[in-house]
Amino acid sequence: MGLKFIKYLPTNYEKFVIISDSAKVVLEKEENIIYLDNADISAPTASGSFRCDKMAIIPCSSNSLAKISLGIADNLITRTASVMIKEQKKILIAPREMPLSPIVLENMLKLSRLGVIIAPPILGYYSKPKNIKELEKFIIGKWFDSLKIKNSLFERWK
Repeated sequence: MGLKFIKYLPTNYEKFVIISDSAKVVLEKEENIIYLDNADISAPTASGSFRCDKMAIIPCSSNSLAKISLGIADNLITRTASVMIKEQKKILIAPREMPLSPIVLENMLKLSRLGVIIAPPILGYYSKPKNIKELEKFIIGKWFDSLKIKNSLFERWK
């Protein structure tokens, strides 16, 4: 879903992508994307002086979620999230594990209170999807809405 999120972003957005080691295993090469090394905490996004408006962590493991909620910045993903929180910028986190343990729920609540958007990929069956692609577009469209990114990925309620 993370790669599909990137695919549907409007072309006028500059995209800086940080990939965890696990994601690198399944990653395919994409165009117009700057990939940053998750081990490089000196990358541009790790600085508050770098102009970055939004961040989406899709998917977000319980491990990364916990580190972000505790302010642990031991890789580029968690460091960038820490900077985004410090600079009061928009962050969307899409937790991927379920069921959600009380610890994970507490971490999500803590981050939500800091202004982080917690948006698991919850399916909108009321949108009457005809296939998986429509379900994916619905979820990505809802993520875009949360980040104030204009889109027409799903049919709006009339």
